[in-house]
Amino acid sequence: MIRIAPAGRVLAVAAAASLALTACGGSGDDTAAPQQTASSAAPASSAPAATQGDGTLTLGTVLPQTGSLAFLGPPEFAAVDLAVKEINEAGGVLGKPVKAIHTDSGDTTTNIASQSVDKLLGQKADAIIGAASSSVSESIIDKITGAGVVQFSPANTSDKFTTVNDQGLYFRTAPPDKLQGRVLGDLVVADGNDTVGILAMQDSYGSGLADQIAKTAEEGGSTVVERVDYDPKAAEFSADVTKIKAKNPKAVVLIGFEETSKVIQELVKQGLTADKVKWYMVDGNMSNTNYLKMPKGTLKGVKGTIPGAEAPDAFRERLLTVDKELEDYTYAAESYDAAVLIALAAEAAQDDSGRSIAAKLAEVSKGGEKCKSFKECADLLKAGKDIDYEGLSGPIEFDDNGDPAVATIGVYQYGDDNKYPGKAEEYRTGNIAG
Repeated sequence: MIRIAPAGRVLAVAAAASLALTACGGSGDDTAAPQQTASSAAPASSAPAATQGDGTLTLGTVLPQTGSLAFLGPPEFAAVDLAVKEINEAGGVLGKPVKAIHTDSGDTTTNIASQSVDKLLGQKADAIIGAASSSVSESIIDKITGAGVVQFSPANTSDKFTTVNDQGLYFRTAPPDKLQGRVLGDLVVADGNDTVGILAMQDSYGSGLADQIAKTAEEGGSTVVERVDYDPKAAEFSADVTKIKAKNPKAVVLIGFEETSKVIQELVKQGLTADKVKWYMVDGNMSNTNYLKMPKGTLKGVKGTIPGAEAPDAFRERLLTVDKELEDYTYAAESYDAAVLIALAAEAAQDDSGRSIAAKLAEVSKGGEKCKSFKECADLLKAGKDIDYEGLSGPIEFDDNGDPAVATIGVYQYGDDNKYPGKAEEYRTGNIAG
Protein backbone atom coordinates (compact mmCIF):
# COMPACT_ATOMS: atom_id res chain seq x y z
CA MET A 1 0.00 0.00 0.00
CA ILE A 2 0.97 3.61 -0.43
CA ARG A 3 2.24 4.74 2.95
CA ILE A 4 0.48 7.80 4.35
CA ALA A 5 2.86 10.40 5.70
CA PRO A 6 2.37 12.14 9.05
CA ALA A 7 0.50 15.45 8.82
CA GLY A 8 2.53 18.29 7.37
CA ARG A 9 5.20 16.09 5.80
CA VAL A 10 5.55 15.63 2.06
CA LEU A 11 5.91 12.04 0.91
CA ALA A 12 7.22 11.43 -2.59
CA VAL A 13 6.47 7.99 -3.94
CA ALA A 14 9.21 6.96 -6.32
CA ALA A 15 8.23 6.69 -9.97
CA ALA A 16 7.55 3.08 -10.83
CA ALA A 17 7.82 1.21 -14.07
CA SER A 18 4.03 0.97 -13.96
CA LEU A 19 1.22 1.91 -11.64
CA ALA A 20 0.08 -1.62 -10.99
CA LEU A 21 -0.55 -1.24 -7.30
CA THR A 22 1.41 -4.33 -6.44
CA ALA A 23 4.35 -2.05 -7.30
CA CYS A 24 3.34 1.16 -5.55
CA GLY A 25 0.54 0.25 -3.21
CA GLY A 26 -2.97 -0.90 -4.00
CA SER A 27 -4.44 -1.06 -7.39
CA GLY A 28 -10.85 7.35 -12.87
CA ASP A 29 -11.91 13.05 -14.61
CA ASP A 30 -9.76 12.77 -15.48
CA THR A 31 -5.03 13.56 -17.63
CA ALA A 32 5.51 7.11 -24.68
CA ALA A 33 4.52 3.88 -25.83
CA PRO A 34 5.11 3.27 -29.52
CA GLN A 35 1.57 1.99 -30.06
CA GLN A 36 -1.01 4.63 -31.03
CA THR A 37 -4.56 4.59 -29.62
CA ALA A 38 -7.63 6.30 -30.98
CA SER A 39 -6.80 9.41 -28.97
CA SER A 40 -3.08 9.40 -29.60
CA ALA A 41 -1.36 12.51 -30.80
CA ALA A 42 -0.31 11.17 -34.16
CA PRO A 43 3.30 11.56 -35.25
CA ALA A 44 4.04 14.17 -37.87
CA SER A 45 4.24 11.56 -40.62
CA SER A 46 0.65 10.39 -40.08
CA ALA A 47 -1.05 13.50 -38.71
CA PRO A 48 -3.50 15.35 -40.91
CA ALA A 49 -1.81 18.15 -42.82
CA ALA A 50 -1.51 21.26 -40.67
CA THR A 51 -3.17 24.41 -41.83
CA GLN A 52 -1.21 27.62 -41.59
CA GLY A 53 -2.29 29.88 -38.75
CA ASP A 54 -2.84 33.62 -39.02
CA GLY A 55 0.31 34.45 -37.06
CA THR A 56 -1.46 35.45 -33.83
CA LEU A 57 -1.93 32.81 -31.16
CA THR A 58 -5.50 33.10 -29.87
CA LEU A 59 -6.26 31.24 -26.63
CA GLY A 60 -9.89 30.68 -25.74
CA THR A 61 -11.10 29.45 -22.39
CA VAL A 62 -14.28 27.52 -21.57
CA LEU A 63 -14.10 27.52 -17.78
CA PRO A 64 -16.73 27.76 -15.03
CA GLN A 65 -18.04 31.24 -14.29
CA THR A 66 -21.37 29.68 -13.28
CA GLY A 67 -22.64 26.23 -12.36
CA SER A 68 -21.63 23.48 -9.96
CA LEU A 69 -17.88 24.04 -10.38
CA ALA A 70 -17.96 27.85 -10.33
CA PHE A 71 -15.55 27.88 -7.38
CA LEU A 72 -12.86 26.51 -9.70
CA GLY A 73 -13.23 29.36 -12.19
CA PRO A 74 -11.36 32.20 -10.45
CA PRO A 75 -8.02 30.37 -10.00
CA GLU A 76 -8.19 28.92 -13.53
CA PHE A 77 -8.98 32.23 -15.22
CA ALA A 78 -6.35 34.05 -13.15
CA ALA A 79 -3.72 31.45 -14.03
CA VAL A 80 -4.39 31.74 -17.77
CA ASP A 81 -4.28 35.54 -17.54
CA LEU A 82 -1.00 35.40 -15.61
CA ALA A 83 0.53 33.06 -18.18
CA VAL A 84 -0.57 35.26 -21.09
CA LYS A 85 0.78 38.35 -19.31
CA GLU A 86 4.18 36.73 -18.74
CA ILE A 87 4.30 35.29 -22.25
CA ASN A 88 3.61 38.70 -23.75
CA GLU A 89 6.16 40.38 -21.48
CA ALA A 90 8.69 37.88 -22.86
CA GLY A 91 7.95 38.93 -26.45
CA GLY A 92 4.80 36.95 -27.18
CA VAL A 93 4.53 34.04 -29.61
CA LEU A 94 5.88 34.27 -33.15
CA GLY A 95 6.75 37.88 -32.39
CA LYS A 96 3.17 38.90 -31.59
CA PRO A 97 1.18 39.23 -28.35
CA VAL A 98 -0.99 36.27 -27.42
CA LYS A 99 -4.71 37.03 -27.39
CA ALA A 100 -6.98 35.52 -24.71
CA ILE A 101 -10.78 35.27 -24.89
CA HIS A 102 -12.64 34.04 -21.81
CA THR A 103 -16.04 32.31 -21.87
CA ASP A 104 -18.23 30.43 -19.41
CA SER A 105 -18.59 26.65 -19.40
CA GLY A 106 -21.59 26.50 -17.10
CA ASP A 107 -22.34 22.88 -16.24
CA THR A 108 -24.26 19.97 -17.71
CA THR A 109 -27.65 21.49 -16.83
CA THR A 110 -27.17 24.16 -19.51
CA ASN A 111 -25.99 24.57 -23.11
CA ILE A 112 -23.62 27.38 -22.16
CA ALA A 113 -20.43 25.50 -23.02
CA SER A 114 -21.54 24.69 -26.56
CA GLN A 115 -22.51 28.32 -27.14
CA SER A 116 -19.15 29.44 -25.77
CA VAL A 117 -17.29 27.11 -28.13
CA ASP A 118 -19.25 28.50 -31.09
CA LYS A 119 -18.22 32.00 -30.03
CA LEU A 120 -14.55 31.04 -29.71
CA LEU A 121 -14.44 29.20 -33.01
CA GLY A 122 -16.04 32.23 -34.63
CA GLN A 123 -13.20 34.35 -33.23
CA LYS A 124 -10.63 31.94 -34.65
CA ALA A 125 -9.31 30.44 -31.42
CA ASP A 126 -6.31 28.20 -32.09
CA ALA A 127 -6.58 26.37 -28.76
CA ILE A 128 -9.27 26.22 -26.10
CA ILE A 129 -8.43 25.69 -22.43
CA GLY A 130 -11.25 23.84 -20.66
CA ALA A 131 -13.62 22.62 -19.60
CA ALA A 132 -13.10 21.93 -15.92
CA SER A 133 -15.89 19.37 -15.75
CA SER A 134 -15.28 16.10 -17.55
CA SER A 135 -18.93 15.78 -18.48
CA VAL A 136 -18.92 19.27 -19.99
CA SER A 137 -15.77 18.47 -21.95
CA GLU A 138 -17.40 15.30 -23.27
CA SER A 139 -20.23 17.45 -24.63
CA ILE A 140 -17.95 19.82 -26.57
CA ILE A 141 -14.87 17.80 -27.53
CA ASP A 142 -16.18 16.76 -30.95
CA LYS A 143 -17.06 20.35 -31.86
CA ILE A 144 -13.60 21.64 -30.84
CA THR A 145 -11.39 18.91 -32.26
CA GLY A 146 -13.60 18.57 -35.33
CA ALA A 147 -12.72 22.19 -36.12
CA GLY A 148 -8.98 21.36 -35.95
CA VAL A 149 -8.57 23.26 -32.68
CA VAL A 150 -6.62 22.01 -29.65
CA GLN A 151 -8.68 21.30 -26.53
CA PHE A 152 -6.56 21.42 -23.40
CA SER A 153 -8.17 20.82 -20.03
CA PRO A 154 -6.46 21.72 -16.75
CA ALA A 155 -8.94 19.70 -14.69
CA ASN A 156 -10.54 16.81 -16.61
CA THR A 157 -9.84 13.57 -14.81
CA SER A 158 -12.31 11.13 -16.38
CA ASP A 159 -10.63 7.99 -17.65
CA LYS A 160 -12.72 8.22 -20.83
CA PHE A 161 -10.43 10.87 -22.32
CA THR A 162 -7.52 8.45 -22.51
CA THR A 163 -9.17 6.59 -25.38
CA VAL A 164 -11.55 9.17 -26.85
CA ASN A 165 -11.32 9.71 -30.61
CA ASP A 166 -9.89 13.23 -30.49
CA GLN A 167 -7.82 13.33 -33.71
CA GLY A 168 -4.74 13.87 -31.52
CA LEU A 169 -6.03 17.30 -30.45
CA TYR A 170 -7.01 16.73 -26.80
CA PHE A 171 -4.53 17.17 -23.92
CA ARG A 172 -4.75 17.63 -20.17
CA THR A 173 -2.49 18.48 -17.27
CA ALA A 174 -4.70 16.69 -14.71
CA PRO A 175 -4.14 12.93 -14.37
CA PRO A 176 -6.90 10.34 -14.94
CA ASP A 177 -9.09 9.37 -12.00
CA LYS A 178 -7.60 5.91 -11.71
CA LEU A 179 -4.70 7.51 -9.84
CA GLN A 180 -6.74 9.78 -7.57
CA GLY A 181 -9.03 6.85 -6.80
CA ARG A 182 -6.11 4.64 -5.88
CA VAL A 183 -4.55 7.21 -3.59
CA LEU A 184 -7.83 7.99 -1.82
CA GLY A 185 -8.74 4.32 -1.51
CA ASP A 186 -5.38 3.60 0.08
CA LEU A 187 -5.78 6.61 2.38
CA VAL A 188 -9.13 5.29 3.63
CA VAL A 189 -7.60 1.89 4.41
CA ALA A 190 -4.44 3.33 5.97
CA ASP A 191 -6.60 5.39 8.36
CA GLY A 192 -7.99 2.14 9.79
CA ASN A 193 -11.44 2.12 8.20
CA ASP A 194 -12.54 -1.46 7.61
CA THR A 195 -16.08 -0.45 6.57
CA VAL A 196 -16.79 2.29 4.02
CA GLY A 197 -19.85 4.00 2.58
CA ILE A 198 -19.69 5.90 -0.73
CA LEU A 199 -21.97 8.76 -1.81
CA ALA A 200 -21.20 9.62 -5.45
CA MET A 201 -22.82 11.90 -7.98
CA GLN A 202 -24.19 9.92 -10.90
CA ASP A 203 -22.10 10.87 -13.94
CA SER A 204 -18.88 9.72 -15.59
CA TYR A 205 -16.76 11.56 -13.02
CA GLY A 206 -18.56 10.38 -9.90
CA SER A 207 -19.14 6.80 -11.00
CA GLY A 208 -15.61 6.36 -12.34
CA LEU A 209 -14.00 7.62 -9.15
CA ALA A 210 -16.34 5.57 -6.97
CA ASP A 211 -15.46 2.40 -8.91
CA GLN A 212 -11.73 2.94 -8.42
CA ILE A 213 -11.95 3.95 -4.77
CA ALA A 214 -14.12 0.93 -3.97
CA LYS A 215 -11.79 -1.42 -5.84
CA THR A 216 -8.69 -0.10 -4.07
CA ALA A 217 -10.27 -0.04 -0.62
CA GLU A 218 -11.52 -3.61 -0.93
CA GLU A 219 -8.16 -4.82 -2.25
CA GLY A 220 -6.65 -3.22 0.85
CA GLY A 221 -8.93 -5.13 3.19
CA SER A 222 -11.86 -2.74 3.70
CA THR A 223 -15.48 -3.53 2.85
CA VAL A 224 -17.72 -1.11 0.98
CA VAL A 225 -20.91 -1.72 2.94
CA GLU A 226 -23.05 0.71 0.91
CA ARG A 227 -22.69 2.76 -2.24
CA VAL A 228 -25.26 5.31 -3.35
CA ASP A 229 -25.00 6.98 -6.77
CA TYR A 230 -27.27 10.03 -6.50
CA ASP A 231 -28.77 12.65 -8.80
CA PRO A 232 -26.70 15.82 -8.17
CA LYS A 233 -29.71 17.96 -9.18
CA ALA A 234 -31.91 16.50 -6.43
CA ALA A 235 -33.47 19.00 -4.03
CA GLU A 236 -32.37 17.03 -0.97
CA PHE A 237 -30.45 13.86 -0.05
CA SER A 238 -32.11 12.48 3.07
CA ALA A 239 -32.96 9.09 1.55
CA ASP A 240 -29.43 8.69 0.16
CA VAL A 241 -27.82 9.42 3.52
CA THR A 242 -30.30 7.15 5.31
CA LYS A 243 -29.07 4.22 3.18
CA ILE A 244 -25.49 4.93 4.24
CA LYS A 245 -26.42 5.37 7.92
CA ALA A 246 -28.22 2.02 7.97
CA LYS A 247 -24.93 0.22 7.26
CA ASN A 248 -22.98 2.07 10.01
CA PRO A 249 -19.67 2.57 8.12
CA LYS A 250 -16.56 3.90 9.82
CA ALA A 251 -15.83 6.14 6.83
CA VAL A 252 -17.90 7.94 4.20
CA VAL A 253 -16.43 8.98 0.84
CA LEU A 254 -18.16 12.00 -0.74
CA ILE A 255 -17.75 12.32 -4.51
CA GLY A 256 -19.47 15.31 -6.04
CA PHE A 257 -19.46 18.99 -6.87
CA GLU A 258 -21.25 21.96 -5.31
CA GLU A 259 -24.19 19.85 -4.12
CA THR A 260 -21.87 18.21 -1.57
CA SER A 261 -22.71 21.05 0.83
CA LYS A 262 -26.32 19.77 0.92
CA VAL A 263 -25.10 16.19 1.39
CA ILE A 264 -22.95 17.32 4.32
CA GLN A 265 -25.89 19.12 5.93
CA GLU A 266 -27.87 15.87 5.74
CA LEU A 267 -24.98 13.84 7.18
CA VAL A 268 -24.87 16.21 10.15
CA LYS A 269 -28.66 16.12 10.54
CA GLN A 270 -28.63 12.32 10.71
CA GLY A 271 -25.77 12.22 13.21
CA LEU A 272 -22.99 11.13 10.85
CA THR A 273 -20.77 14.06 11.81
CA ALA A 274 -17.08 14.24 10.94
CA ASP A 275 -16.06 13.63 14.56
CA LYS A 276 -17.99 10.33 14.60
CA VAL A 277 -17.50 9.07 11.04
CA LYS A 278 -14.45 9.88 8.93
CA TRP A 279 -15.31 11.85 5.80
CA TYR A 280 -13.20 11.84 2.65
CA MET A 281 -13.59 14.16 -0.32
CA VAL A 282 -12.23 14.62 -3.85
CA ASP A 283 -11.16 17.44 -6.15
CA GLY A 284 -14.72 18.16 -7.31
CA ASN A 285 -15.86 19.15 -3.82
CA MET A 286 -12.64 20.20 -2.07
CA SER A 287 -13.26 23.93 -1.67
CA ASN A 288 -12.16 26.79 0.57
CA THR A 289 -15.33 28.76 -0.16
CA ASN A 290 -18.30 26.37 -0.31
CA TYR A 291 -18.44 25.48 3.40
CA LEU A 292 -17.64 28.77 5.12
CA LYS A 293 -21.23 29.38 6.23
CA MET A 294 -21.37 26.07 8.08
CA PRO A 295 -20.80 25.99 11.86
CA LYS A 296 -17.18 26.17 12.89
CA GLY A 297 -15.55 22.75 12.93
CA THR A 298 -18.10 21.01 10.70
CA LEU A 299 -15.32 19.78 8.39
CA LYS A 300 -12.51 19.61 10.96
CA GLY A 301 -10.27 16.63 10.22
CA VAL A 302 -11.89 15.81 6.88
CA LYS A 303 -9.34 14.67 4.29
CA GLY A 304 -9.48 14.96 0.53
CA THR A 305 -7.43 14.53 -2.62
CA ILE A 306 -6.67 16.98 -5.42
CA PRO A 307 -4.67 15.90 -8.51
CA GLY A 308 -1.62 18.02 -9.20
CA ALA A 309 1.17 19.56 -7.21
CA GLU A 310 0.49 22.15 -4.54
CA ALA A 311 0.61 25.71 -5.93
CA PRO A 312 3.93 27.22 -4.77
CA ASP A 313 3.76 30.32 -2.56
CA ALA A 314 5.57 32.50 -5.10
CA PHE A 315 3.07 31.46 -7.78
CA ARG A 316 0.16 32.30 -5.48
CA GLU A 317 1.61 35.76 -4.94
CA ARG A 318 1.82 36.28 -8.70
CA LEU A 319 -1.77 35.12 -9.11
CA LEU A 320 -2.92 37.64 -6.53
CA THR A 321 -1.56 40.42 -8.74
CA VAL A 322 -4.11 39.27 -11.33
CA ASP A 323 -6.99 38.58 -8.94
CA LYS A 324 -6.51 39.91 -5.42
CA GLU A 325 -9.71 38.18 -4.24
CA LEU A 326 -8.45 34.62 -4.83
CA GLU A 327 -9.05 32.21 -1.94
CA ASP A 328 -8.86 28.90 -3.79
CA TYR A 329 -5.94 27.80 -5.97
CA THR A 330 -7.24 24.45 -7.18
CA TYR A 331 -6.05 23.71 -10.72
CA ALA A 332 -4.35 27.11 -11.03
CA ALA A 333 -0.95 25.55 -11.74
CA GLU A 334 -2.47 23.18 -14.30
CA SER A 335 -4.21 26.09 -16.07
CA TYR A 336 -1.02 28.15 -16.14
CA ASP A 337 0.96 25.24 -17.54
CA ALA A 338 -1.68 24.60 -20.21
CA ALA A 339 -1.31 28.15 -21.54
CA VAL A 340 2.49 28.08 -21.43
CA LEU A 341 2.72 24.68 -23.14
CA ILE A 342 0.39 25.77 -25.95
CA ALA A 343 2.51 28.88 -26.48
CA LEU A 344 5.75 26.89 -26.50
CA ALA A 345 4.31 24.36 -28.94
CA ALA A 346 3.33 27.19 -31.30
CA GLU A 347 6.86 28.59 -31.03
CA ALA A 348 8.37 25.16 -31.69
CA ALA A 349 6.09 24.67 -34.71
CA GLN A 350 6.59 28.25 -35.91
CA ASP A 351 2.85 28.22 -36.55
CA ASP A 352 -0.19 28.96 -34.40
CA SER A 353 -2.71 26.59 -36.02
CA GLY A 354 -4.30 23.93 -33.83
CA ARG A 355 -2.83 20.92 -35.59
CA SER A 356 0.66 22.42 -35.63
CA ILE A 357 0.40 23.09 -31.89
CA ALA A 358 -0.85 19.56 -31.19
CA ALA A 359 2.03 18.05 -33.16
CA LYS A 360 4.56 19.78 -30.87
CA LEU A 361 2.95 19.58 -27.42
CA ALA A 362 4.47 16.23 -26.45
CA GLU A 363 7.86 17.31 -27.84
CA VAL A 364 8.12 20.47 -25.71
CA SER A 365 7.05 18.56 -22.59
CA LYS A 366 9.86 16.01 -22.46
CA GLY A 367 13.23 14.80 -23.64
CA GLY A 368 15.14 18.03 -24.13
CA GLU A 369 16.90 20.65 -22.03
CA LYS A 370 14.87 21.35 -18.90
CA CYS A 371 13.44 24.86 -18.47
CA LYS A 372 10.88 26.33 -16.09
CA SER A 373 9.41 29.47 -17.66
CA PHE A 374 8.09 30.53 -21.04
CA LYS A 375 10.96 32.97 -21.55
CA GLU A 376 13.66 30.48 -20.61
CA CYS A 377 12.14 27.80 -22.82
CA ALA A 378 11.43 30.15 -25.75
CA ASP A 379 15.02 31.40 -25.69
CA LEU A 380 16.24 27.81 -25.94
CA LEU A 381 13.90 27.14 -28.86
CA LYS A 382 15.19 30.23 -30.65
CA ALA A 383 18.70 28.92 -30.13
CA GLY A 384 17.75 25.69 -31.89
CA LYS A 385 17.55 23.58 -28.72
CA ASP A 386 15.09 20.83 -27.87
CA ILE A 387 13.26 21.66 -24.63
CA ASP A 388 11.58 19.91 -21.70
CA TYR A 389 9.19 22.30 -19.91
CA GLU A 390 9.04 21.54 -16.20
CA GLY A 391 5.72 23.00 -15.10
CA LEU A 392 4.37 24.35 -11.85
CA SER A 393 1.95 21.42 -11.73
CA GLY A 394 4.71 18.84 -12.13
CA PRO A 395 6.98 17.37 -14.82
CA ILE A 396 3.94 16.86 -17.14
CA GLU A 397 5.56 14.79 -19.98
CA PHE A 398 2.63 13.86 -22.21
CA ASP A 399 2.16 10.29 -23.30
CA ASP A 400 0.69 9.32 -26.67
CA ASN A 401 -2.85 9.84 -25.36
CA GLY A 402 -2.30 13.45 -24.32
CA ASP A 403 -2.26 12.39 -20.65
CA PRO A 404 0.55 13.35 -18.25
CA ALA A 405 2.85 10.34 -17.94
CA VAL A 406 3.97 11.45 -14.48
CA ALA A 407 1.39 12.64 -11.97
CA THR A 408 1.13 14.03 -8.44
CA ILE A 409 -1.82 13.75 -6.07
CA GLY A 410 -2.08 16.03 -3.03
CA VAL A 411 -3.83 14.99 0.20
CA TYR A 412 -5.29 17.89 2.19
CA GLN A 413 -7.00 18.13 5.58
CA TYR A 414 -9.62 20.64 6.72
CA GLY A 415 -9.15 22.73 9.83
CA ASP A 416 -11.59 24.16 12.36
CA ASP A 417 -12.41 27.04 9.98
CA ASN A 418 -13.85 24.65 7.34
CA LYS A 419 -10.94 25.42 5.01
CA TYR A 420 -7.98 23.28 4.04
CA PRO A 421 -4.47 24.78 4.17
CA GLY A 422 -2.21 25.08 1.14
CA LYS A 423 0.24 22.49 2.40
CA ALA A 424 -0.34 18.92 1.30
CA GLU A 425 1.09 15.45 1.56
CA GLU A 426 2.03 14.60 -2.03
CA TYR A 427 2.19 11.31 -3.91
CA ARG A 428 3.89 11.01 -7.28
CA THR A 429 4.05 8.09 -9.66
CA GLY A 430 5.22 7.44 -13.20
CA ASN A 431 3.49 5.82 -16.19
CA ILE A 432 -0.11 6.14 -15.06
CA ALA A 433 -1.43 4.40 -18.15
CA GLY A 434 -1.11 0.90 -16.68
